Amino acid sequence: QVQMVESGGGSVQAGGSLRLSCEASGFQTSSYCMGWFRQAPGKEREAVASILSTGSTTVADSLKGRFTISKDNVKNILYLQMNNLKPEDTATYYCAARPGPCGSLLPRYFAGWGQGTLVTVSA
Repeated sequence: QVQMVESGGGSVQAGGSLRLSCEASGFQTSSYCMGWFRQAPGKEREAVASILSTGSTTVADSLKGRFTISKDNVKNILYLQMNNLKPEDTATYYCAARPGPCGSLLPRYFAGWGQGTLVTVSA
């Protein structure tokens, strides 16, 4: 059973940084596509970044240069490094996984959703 536990969120001022972690269980991160998603109040959940089993990564165009996704296949942990945070990055951040290649990053294709971790960025 794919399960995720997100952590690392908090409140920061604009321009600050946070690193989110996602501990995965029930599967090997080395064999799955893993992704970070976020959902702001009143908005739909959206993909932030993804990483293939090969280690190849994608980041949403609007976040490139500020957000970096990585993973530790030994520890089975996914990370999201977020720099130069902006108030519009305020959201609950989730991680999830799907077997094989990433393909579509629509949330409905992913599983293992945890409770998420809240990131609040103040101006």
